[in-house]
Amino acid sequence: MARSALTTTAAAFTATATLLLTACGGGGDDSSPDDIKGADKGANSSTPSASAAGASDVQRPEITIPNSFQLTFESWTSGDPDEQAVLTDGKEQLRAGYAAIIANDPDSEALAFYDTESGLSQDRKWVQSYTDKNLTVIGKLPVSDPEATLFAKKTKAQLRYCTDESEARTKNRKTGKVEANPPGTDPKVAYTVTMQKNAQGVWQAVSTSSKRGGCS
Repeated sequence: MARSALTTTAAAFTATATLLLTACGGGGDDSSPDDIKGADKGANSSTPSASAAGASDVQRPEITIPNSFQLTFESWTSGDPDEQAVLTDGKEQLRAGYAAIIANDPDSEALAFYDTESGLSQDRKWVQSYTDKNLTVIGKLPVSDPEATLFAKKTKAQLRYCTDESEARTKNRKTGKVEANPPGTDPKVAYTVTMQKNAQGVWQAVSTSSKRGGCS
């Protein structure tokens, strides 16, 4: 349930919350492609960055996720360095979203770092869909089958991947009540994240769409 399958509502993160939200009575299952992840703020955000010389010179925020929520990335590698850069930042963007939910922090600087301005607005709504209901996420959420496609002279990209919410859950911070997806819900959710590279070389999420049951 980590990256809920509720329909992508708030960006790549929303996509994640999709499931959790759905389990908690959230909305639908689809979302419009280009609907969620944002990543512009990353350029001006949190940690000081070295120069625009290269992404490796940028000081990225440290993101910590407790053992109570195991967000794992399977085969998250590519032999192409440009594609790997997209995979790496896309992974951190997703981690930042879940970390914000767990920390009850919609204004997370890490999330802002990996989101564009428009994406950040959507992602904050996604995070708040949990925090406003006193919910956090627990369990396991494998993220697999990543595929990065670059275009526009390698300044824009589309990142696709799948999540399996079979062992993901939401937990009420006050009551301790734990909920999973409703019976009969397909646990596999396919995500498509539109990303762009900022002046510092960091790939940021612009929008995200999800489709429950869309994984091959």
